[in-house]
Amino acid sequence: MLTIDAQVHAYELDPPDTSVRPTVVTSDRMVAAMGRFGVDGAVLVSPFSIFGYDASFALGVYAAHPGRFGLVKPVDPNDPGVADTIADWAATKGTIGIQVILQDTVPTAPGLNRVLAAAARHSLPVNLMCWGRLEQVGQLAARNPHTQLVIDHLGLQPRFEATPLPWQPFADLPKVLAVAAYNNIAIKISGAFTLSQQSYPYQDIWDPLGRIFDAFGVNRCLWASDLDPEISSGEYEPWLEAFRLTDRLSDSDRAALMGETLTRVYNWSPAKA
Repeated sequence: MLTIDAQVHAYELDPPDTSVRPTVVTSDRMVAAMGRFGVDGAVLVSPFSIFGYDASFALGVYAAHPGRFGLVKPVDPNDPGVADTIADWAATKGTIGIQVILQDTVPTAPGLNRVLAAAARHSLPVNLMCWGRLEQVGQLAARNPHTQLVIDHLGLQPRFEATPLPWQPFADLPKVLAVAAYNNIAIKISGAFTLSQQSYPYQDIWDPLGRIFDAFGVNRCLWASDLDPEISSGEYEPWLEAFRLTDRLSDSDRAALMGETLTRVYNWSPAKA
């Protein structure tokens, strides 16, 4: 079965802050974990919180491991030159999509439609970090029916240290299900187990995930770990095996979710390792 991770991140700390986390060997560590568990490739999303709109580090990772990663970079909808930025990115080897961080974007910004129109011209899917803004996602999909949108992180807010208890990770699930009505929206099942309040095999998330699969169809769902260099291979394995071994998926649905859908949505597949 082809297995492609729909979202990973890579970065290094300079200098490494070993008081908080171990020294990072980013791409080598990530590729080693992927190879150990039979993951053929991944979508490498340049982390906005670290690099902003600069994707040069991701390009370096691609150069070090050709064929293993398809690249996605954040773009700024409020930049008047964003259409040219997207055109340049589309012409760069290894690129397969762009990302918009809606949390940092004025909801009525006309640049959003400019981004989506430019992405459609270059056949680039637009990844949306959009929890709390799902109604806006539906509006964007309706206004830009020829643009492929991909919702990051199930459209749900992860838990932060300041998140009040009791935590209700699926409180916005009805809003997620509502945007499934737009055929140009796909959804990443990324970091799903961070929403679980149980240990492996994370039984408390499977009923909500089942509702997402039913609403979107697995042909619009993409499995993703949200792996970054701080996540050890010991954590990567259960997040992967929970999907490979669950009886909640048929073999054909598993194959679609774990790689086949991604190759169609991004028009990309990794080179054989």
